[in-house]
Amino acid sequence: MQTFANWEDVPIFDSESAEAAFWLESRPDLRLMETAVAGGAEGSESVTITLRIDPRMLARIKRMARSRYLNYQSMIKQWLSERMEQELK
Repeated sequence: MQTFANWEDVPIFDSESAEAAFWLESRPDLRLMETAVAGGAEGSESVTITLRIDPRMLARIKRMARSRYLNYQSMIKQWLSERMEQELK
């Protein structure tokens, strides 16, 4: 079983079978998981918001997060943070 310490080490998959094969043999390093869950937030406080989302989309997001051993809310926050950085460039 391989572990990786950087999300950039996860390749772009060309098929679901390739992704399944990768996750069968690879796991994120525990420290990487802790930072993903703890977040790289700009402050220690967070604000609760309400976001309406299509149930099918949410189910897909939860499956994706579960396959990456992440909390789906943390993954959404990570995506938002990454996109915000892209927009600011």
